[in-house]
Amino acid sequence: MWNSRAQIHVLALLILLHSVVDLVSARGSTTSSWRTLSGSRPLVIAPGGFSGIFPDSSSAAYKLALATSVSDVILWCNVQLTKDGAGICFPNLKLENATNIANIVRNRAQVYLVNGVPTHGYFSMDYTLEDLSNVTLIQGVYSRTNKFDGNQFRILTVEDVAKLVKPPRLWLNIQHDGFYAQHNLSMKSFVISVSRRATLKYISSPEIGFLRSIMAGINPRTTKLIFRFMGENEIEPSTSLTYGSLLKNLTFIKSFASGILVPKGYIWPVDASLYLLPHTSVVLDAHKEGLEVFASDFSNDVPFSFNYSYDPLAEHLSFIDNDEFSVDGLLSDFPITPSQAMDCFAHLDKSATKQVKTLVISKCGASGDYPACTDVAYERAISDGVDVLDCPVQMSKDGVPFCSRSVNLIDSTTVAQSRFLSLLTTIPEIKSGGGIFTFSLTWNDIKSLTTTISIPYAKYRLFRNPKFKNKGTFLTLSDFLALTKNHTSLSGALVIIEHADYLAEKQGLSVTDVVLDALSKAGYDKPGTQKVMIQSPDSSVLRKFKKETSYEVLYKVDKTISGALDSAVKDIKKFADSVVVKKTSVFPENSAFLIGSTNIVPKLQSFNLSVYVETFSNEFVSQAWDYYSDATVEINSFVKGAYINGIITDFPKTAVRYRRNRCLNLGDKSPPYMSPVLPRSLVSLITGKEYLPPAAASSPVLTDSDVESPLQSVSDIVPASNSSTVAAASSPVSTDSDVEAFVSDVVPTSNSSSVWLSLLRKFKIYEVTP
Repeated sequence: MWNSRAQIHVLALLILLHSVVDLVSARGSTTSSWRTLSGSRPLVIAPGGFSGIFPDSSSAAYKLALATSVSDVILWCNVQLTKDGAGICFPNLKLENATNIANIVRNRAQVYLVNGVPTHGYFSMDYTLEDLSNVTLIQGVYSRTNKFDGNQFRILTVEDVAKLVKPPRLWLNIQHDGFYAQHNLSMKSFVISVSRRATLKYISSPEIGFLRSIMAGINPRTTKLIFRFMGENEIEPSTSLTYGSLLKNLTFIKSFASGILVPKGYIWPVDASLYLLPHTSVVLDAHKEGLEVFASDFSNDVPFSFNYSYDPLAEHLSFIDNDEFSVDGLLSDFPITPSQAMDCFAHLDKSATKQVKTLVISKCGASGDYPACTDVAYERAISDGVDVLDCPVQMSKDGVPFCSRSVNLIDSTTVAQSRFLSLLTTIPEIKSGGGIFTFSLTWNDIKSLTTTISIPYAKYRLFRNPKFKNKGTFLTLSDFLALTKNHTSLSGALVIIEHADYLAEKQGLSVTDVVLDALSKAGYDKPGTQKVMIQSPDSSVLRKFKKETSYEVLYKVDKTISGALDSAVKDIKKFADSVVVKKTSVFPENSAFLIGSTNIVPKLQSFNLSVYVETFSNEFVSQAWDYYSDATVEINSFVKGAYINGIITDFPKTAVRYRRNRCLNLGDKSPPYMSPVLPRSLVSLITGKEYLPPAAASSPVLTDSDVESPLQSVSDIVPASNSSTVAAASSPVSTDSDVEAFVSDVVPTSNSSSVWLSLLRKFKIYEVTP
């Protein structure tokens, strides 16, 4: 059942590059004692392999799990039986959701009773192994990429996985023994038979009768039996008791099993609003009975408790690194994340030394957790350990500078639901569509507004911290500077200036002069331990600051670029010390796949310009598939793969924690789960022509004309009447042919492609055959 066609050489390249060093033993297990039953590091279990990217139980999913995880990762196989008694690895009882069977054998679906419920679908027991030879696997979770559905991944038998994938450990899950027994198929006979041909480390089932029936045929010294708990109110078929009631009798469970597998909610429950409730005593109670505890349902791309701020690593750590307990293993569709958690981040002290010097700069404070640029967002960013706190300066009608993420108050307050709705206007120089702008209201008016948290991914229904969506108040620039001065943990303050030309010409407001005055009054014009950074997309603004101050000047490139002319960079060097670019200017994307890397970072750095990149967010939809829906993988790829100087992020806690992890600066001993991803490696695996992303135009190169911008002097113009800008909105508001060429193309310019080529030749990874 092994499909060699699906094992194209790029997959092997991907796997090699994620495991170019020997898989190392876990560092976490030696740095501190674990609160597991055995005292050893928890296990990483990959259900269906790396099923968060490739179709569940496919050869690619299993191989990617091996390549990106800890060396003793356990591959999980959900066993289903065919008509001729073969055991296949497949996630569900029904075939149609994760295969193309409905297109192969049309109109042959059946209705069977499954745990007493009439169930319609295509069932494996109606087909022989030969019948299924032309059926291919597809992605069964519709929110995940379907681009590999045309890769012709075949259904694998348990023997295929054991002999060809060769996992260090294999876990069989038997979900429906009773159902198959009703149709004269013996799961017991199959499991006992396969245990004599393959090494099975774990066998789990939610059916007590099945586990008790195989006890005599399984060697307990090599194979452990695990009782799997389903929903608390679901009925266990052997006893007719609910799983919730069985949880209260762990002594009984110990009589036939050495461990339990529970959904993560059994341990850390959440309320109806997805906020954490106090953890239960399940792990401690089970450990007292001598039972191991494994937790399931970890997926990076499914919303989980808001307490974790969309950071899957934080969620994993709460189950293995707290003051009271640690589970004995985690089941994750993205096994790279628990691998990082256990080996690199667990038992890290908050005062652990930074392993990299990369700056962490806030994006409107901790605006992923609280309304942007509010007192609570700033205090949270400081407590998270941010290096530089930022203030995008806006101006009120009466000339008060304050911090707000946007000049359009609709973006950050409830102004559209206030009496100021009549001030809705359109200003094409600032933005398309309508807005209610800061310079149309006095500071007292603005202070009266309710702040709102930004929801950049609302169309995916990914909301941010809803309990605190309206918490916090804006700070004036002087209050912001006083706040940064009072916190010695900060290395500096970033002041952002935009729309300076419009404000000067149309509103008679000189934001540059106001900022200079505020910095002087705050004492920042005198030497000190904290530095001041001034950011703007307007070169004329930065020239003024470069001429009159010694502050670090940051030039922001507003558009995505693929490179820069030497003359343009030389011009930037005249007025700036650093450059801010978008993530896609470093690693271009197409249809959420990385399609290469640019030379923009080394080009700018060669002119002694620091490069800061924005915006790093925790929500998985903000990241290319190549980062495995894990913000830490993305950050690591930019820091260790592109060598950027700073991270601009609305979730500073994630980036700050990253810099302390023990898997950094290990050189050749760096583990695969803390190695930067290789651009184009995933998109190159798409073999179905109809699934290839459409061709994308290259981003432009930064030229001299892009750099220049005018700036009016306020003293040279007559202040415009504010009332003249207030009008009814004119439109509604909407809120590999050659391996060498391949390697040189996708490896970041700062790396040596010869190293990768030598590894390719050493391992002879050009194609994989059974």
